[in-house]
Amino acid sequence: MSEWAEAVREQYRDRGVGERLTTGDAGRWPGVVVVDLINGFTDPASPPGSDLDAVVDRTAQLLDRAREAGLPVFFTTISYERRDLDELVWLRKMPALRVLTAGSRWVEVDERITPREGEPVIVKKAASAFHGTDLAQQLAAAGVDTVIVCGATTSGCVRATVIDACAENHVVLVPRECVGDRAEGPHEANMFDIDAKYADVLGLDEVLQHLSRVVTAP
Repeated sequence: MSEWAEAVREQYRDRGVGERLTTGDAGRWPGVVVVDLINGFTDPASPPGSDLDAVVDRTAQLLDRAREAGLPVFFTTISYERRDLDELVWLRKMPALRVLTAGSRWVEVDERITPREGEPVIVKKAASAFHGTDLAQQLAAAGVDTVIVCGATTSGCVRATVIDACAENHVVLVPRECVGDRAEGPHEANMFDIDAKYADVLGLDEVLQHLSRVVTAP
């Protein structure tokens, strides 16, 4: 941890900010939400893309363990219809996202973590996986009480999803190795802030240990 981060963490602790969720009951039935690990973000040839090979590989490891435990898995993608390209303010701010059009390869989940039968791919048009989607209802129907968030980007769609998952009163865990961004600075700053306010940021091994302790049914 950097010197500034340790100093801020101490300051936060003194003010009651940054308590750990995993010191208590982190939930008995986790679900994994894989945010936007689609070709448009994992292929550096795409305008909004970057090298996320390590993130994809470690997410695949997490998915293998979650599937072995029979836990629910959800994916998201961003996909725009032609009319969206002229109407959405976000696309004026982030014109790189205009390549994420319905039917293109850019909106498909990276084939290294292809969703299996029964694992929904939720289509969204905003940063949060909850905004304008039925993810909250799907999590409730699956009996999920803890949300493990993976994906891209840390400072954008991951952060927005984590905040909304916390607002839905879920315990949220973020495996450090399973999220990534286009640049190190925004990634590190947002990981710190997420860990301080909305979720527990943990090493992947810690998350896998938690999965090994969960019950086999909700």
